[in-house]
Amino acid sequence: MAGILLAAGEGSRLGQPKALIELHGETLAERGVAMLRDGGTDPMVLVTGATRASVPGARTVRNLDWRTGMGSSLAAGLHALETIEQESAGDARIVGAVIALADQPLVGAEAVRRLIDAYAAGATIAVAAYDGKPRNPVLIAREHWAAVVEMADGDTGARPFLRAHPGLVKAVECGDTGSPFDIDTPEDLARVRDRLPARRTCAIFGDGVVGALRY
Repeated sequence: MAGILLAAGEGSRLGQPKALIELHGETLAERGVAMLRDGGTDPMVLVTGATRASVPGARTVRNLDWRTGMGSSLAAGLHALETIEQESAGDARIVGAVIALADQPLVGAEAVRRLIDAYAAGATIAVAAYDGKPRNPVLIAREHWAAVVEMADGDTGARPFLRAHPGLVKAVECGDTGSPFDIDTPEDLARVRDRLPARRTCAIFGDGVVGALRY
């Protein structure tokens, strides 16, 4: 199962692109990629736009149409996974992707694991829910990618497809694993920073480099 982190926004209300916002010495892009990796996704794609960013272990693709909204970033991420699969010369079949947002750092890796478990149990669309309310991340099986991209428009991402096919959507409760709280303003950032103390642990990235992650 692949992972896509959408981190293309300019963060106009924050004063800088969200991908570069730091929490305890790590950018939101780094935290999001770590969350997807720890949740069990591979390969991983980081979609940037307003600024350039890279994270070890993830392929970066820059969405030049980022101003049009999340839909174009989602399409860029899915197309990047198709390219990765083609480059593997058939060695690795990507069955689906978990899509997460960089500005939701309180979402935990356990949410990603639960979505992947839901796919293993037969779901082709799985959405993390918090107290019964669907939010992010979202798992989309490969068979739906083309339709999702076709319907994605503006800042809606996969939402039009999900609403058009409610029978396919499996809500996976993740309220006990974290929070989908968005960072949109400096006040939001301060609230998240207070709720997210630093914690260090060793991790091995895809290039074999051992690094220290702070959570």
